[in-house]
Amino acid sequence: MSLITINEASKWASDFLNKEVLPTNISYLVQYGKVKKYEENNSLMINLDDLKKYYDSYSGNRESIWKKNLGNDLNWTLSFDNLREVDTTKHVHRLHPYKGKYIPQLVEYFIDNHLDDFKKEVYFKKGDIILDPFLGSGTTIIQSIETGIHSVGIDVSEFNCMISSCKATHYDDEYLQKAIKRLMNALDTFEYDNKIQKFETELLIELSKFNTEHFPAYDYKYKINQGRFNEKDFAVEKEKEFLPIYQKLLKKYSIIIKQNKSDSFLDIWFMNNVRLEINHVFEIIKQEKDIKTRKILALILSRTIRSCRATTHSDLATLKDPQLTTYYCYKHKKICKPLFSIRTMLNRYASDTLNRIREFNKLRKPVHYSVITGDSRVVDIFEKIKNINPDFYTILQKQKIAGIFCSPPYVGQIDYHEQHAYAYDLLGFKRKDELEIGPLYKGQGIDARRSYIEGIVNVLNNCKKYFKKDYDVFLVANDKYNLYPEIAKKSGMKIVNQFKRPVLNRTERDRNPYSEIIFHFKSI
Repeated sequence: MSLITINEASKWASDFLNKEVLPTNISYLVQYGKVKKYEENNSLMINLDDLKKYYDSYSGNRESIWKKNLGNDLNWTLSFDNLREVDTTKHVHRLHPYKGKYIPQLVEYFIDNHLDDFKKEVYFKKGDIILDPFLGSGTTIIQSIETGIHSVGIDVSEFNCMISSCKATHYDDEYLQKAIKRLMNALDTFEYDNKIQKFETELLIELSKFNTEHFPAYDYKYKINQGRFNEKDFAVEKEKEFLPIYQKLLKKYSIIIKQNKSDSFLDIWFMNNVRLEINHVFEIIKQEKDIKTRKILALILSRTIRSCRATTHSDLATLKDPQLTTYYCYKHKKICKPLFSIRTMLNRYASDTLNRIREFNKLRKPVHYSVITGDSRVVDIFEKIKNINPDFYTILQKQKIAGIFCSPPYVGQIDYHEQHAYAYDLLGFKRKDELEIGPLYKGQGIDARRSYIEGIVNVLNNCKKYFKKDYDVFLVANDKYNLYPEIAKKSGMKIVNQFKRPVLNRTERDRNPYSEIIFHFKSI
């Protein structure tokens, strides 16, 4: 057996995969039981054969396996499998969670003319204007700002527009830093119930003792990954075993868990103390005089409360039932607890936001962008921008929009307003669920598909009124119902090319090979 150190494993894996693999990446594999750990001379070691076996199964034959499942027309270049998560979530792209967004490198591939060596054609150039009529969290306009391309984003969701504009805004660094510090100080001096901290301290001590005894991190996770252990039965047993300890502590400190009403999302999905802290912090934010700063502080709070909902760690993206007790966590493989305070998360996300904004400030180019809250099927783009940014309007009139890069909603997959229900409750934005195209609640039946086609066609027909003559439209879609040929025809366009790409590193539990198509439309 050949044992090597974490640093040696990092170097070996980097050479083997022909990309950078950090020691932290190797430590992650050990922590989550993907490879077994050994102790030698008080140092952590791993078996090289074990590591090679993992990478052989995970990466070595991945391209051929995926092509076998999804077809040889799969464009592996667009998998971006050489990238780390830190690359695909760079700078402001991770200011707030958002389901259904594509990675920035996909946009970059099609709009950045510095990548000429890696593709056959250049579709957009610096100074062009690009449109995203399904703005979402703003990936296209952020990459346009980084690339040196003017951009316009439209979304029917007011909160989506807030996420995007907060990402794109240029902030006064010193002022923002002071505003964040004032916010954190305001929370530090607020304590509705001083028993909460004592309760949590004792609860964490009890959890640590229990988890150390019953869920020894490396060995336990390794047994599960090797398929030699009935995780579900053991989890249920230990969950029940710890529950009386939790209940005893609640009684000891007279902790109130549930709020006394359940009229809204914020009433149902947050512990009593968490809700009180949220209300306090939001009142402080509303006192901020600078509107740009007020919005980014509100976005930090929104990101925070998403992570502080009373749910399990593995169900943050798809809520099931409020989790008000300790529970077995299938993500961390141990007994976890709900959150009783937002303090830690707010501090973490405030610091992270400031760092990401600073990083983006170094990369951004001096270009125009506009974020429009409206229905892309009917909105008058030029008139809106004329009122928002007259200088940008002058450029628009002169050169028109060069095209689109966007990901329309997929048929019957996501309710876009519902995924941020907590934020709509907090910020008081009006929901416009009825204007979503292809929402989950309408399903994927024949009527839903017809409605979807009509919606996308109406968007394209409205937007193309503002295009220059030789435009390029790129639509990222999972077209399992073959709707886009009809969409192209009814929009007065033709499909000139399509790029079928594998979608790697999905966060959902379903890890089956999955692909999407980037349709390239042009005028007939």
